[in-house]
Amino acid sequence: MVNWGDADFDDLVKFKARLDELRKVGLEDFLVKVSKELAARLLAEVIPRTPVGDYPSETGKKGGTLRRGWTGGIDQAVSTYVSSLPIEKKGNEYVITIENPVEYGIYVEYGHRQTPGRFVPAIGKRLVVSFVPGRFMLRKSETYVDGFKEKLIEKRLLELLKGVF
Repeated sequence: MVNWGDADFDDLVKFKARLDELRKVGLEDFLVKVSKELAARLLAEVIPRTPVGDYPSETGKKGGTLRRGWTGGIDQAVSTYVSSLPIEKKGNEYVITIENPVEYGIYVEYGHRQTPGRFVPAIGKRLVVSFVPGRFMLRKSETYVDGFKEKLIEKRLLELLKGVF
């Protein structure tokens, strides 16, 4: 009979225990946490890029409605607002919907047409140009976050694995 030698499976048992610990930590919770962090970073980028209306002081109007709209009109920290947002799992993706409910936001984002020569009482002026170009604050912010999201996810995953192994 052939003697194949002895095998020590202690390391495999320890490895299995660590994998079980990783399962307990919850990969699902990790993915939700990283998704919310990415959403918070997106909001942190888009809010400063959003233009604020400039009104004469005698009108009593206050600009910034569109900017405040990103957090639902509530003056709170971005991370606090993002933690209250619902997260939806669609297949293998985690989706957080970030929207601005201000009705004219889409016109500021993508631009809009207007009739030159028309008098607008709200601003006290006549319109001059036929098209106002968009500011693309959300699109630019998405592009910026897309540039580092893989590195951020990898970094957070390595932190999680270091804690387990």
